[in-house]
Amino acid sequence: MAHRAVLTARQRAALFDLPTDEPSLLRHYTLSDEDIDLIRTRRRPENQIGFALQLCAFRYPGRLLKPGEVIPDEMACFLTAQLGLKPDDLLPYATRENTRHEHLGSLRKQYGYKMFTGKRTKQMRCWLDQHAEAALSSEGMVRGFVEECRRRQIILPGLTVIERLCADGLVAAERRVETRIADRLNSAMRCCLDALLHEEVNDRTSRFVWLRQFAVGNNSADINRQLDRLEFLQGIVLGPIGRFLRRITLRRNFQRTALVGFCF
Repeated sequence: MAHRAVLTARQRAALFDLPTDEPSLLRHYTLSDEDIDLIRTRRRPENQIGFALQLCAFRYPGRLLKPGEVIPDEMACFLTAQLGLKPDDLLPYATRENTRHEHLGSLRKQYGYKMFTGKRTKQMRCWLDQHAEAALSSEGMVRGFVEECRRRQIILPGLTVIERLCADGLVAAERRVETRIADRLNSAMRCCLDALLHEEVNDRTSRFVWLRQFAVGNNSADINRQLDRLEFLQGIVLGPIGRFLRRITLRRNFQRTALVGFCF
């Protein structure tokens, strides 16, 4: 299955990168006395700082550290200062994969973090089904999904998995909405809508395509073309369903039309 990318590189970085600014470090990575006591049960300095880094990555952004991932200097210095260690103590940590896995198991047991598998996957799919119809954008859907995983202490899966799940959830939500609309149409309404596919405007394009078109608002002629679409939609009699469809079309067109600078 092809990967469905729904985020820009900047949006991905904002959600998944380790923070480096001081307010975020203070908010997410300030260790409690209990944290420090548990960290210091690890004998070697590299294991103490490695354990602390894994814990902080679980807390924010809520994911596993990737093998060989470069830890920002700001984060390493902030944590080592709290532990009385040096940033260079981290260097030997990545060389022992068994130690990393042992730390992950201990952190999950001590703090209640859960992997994104089995029951948790089903829970988050249900969450997507419940919230996808109200999502205003793909980014908002992904952000909500990530925040909910953090709230439930579910370790985030890979970015491609999250994007695919959210994209699938949005597509399923659109189909449910379309089905509910179609189920409420009587035969007269269906005939009226079918006619939009066959009637042509200026012998070039169907009425349906014409309604979906938009033009950047550089002059009054562009606005007049949008008003022509509004007038046509107002003439379609479809009851509450028609009003809903008109709102969708108009919102889509006018959101994509630059109206700034026009006075009526």
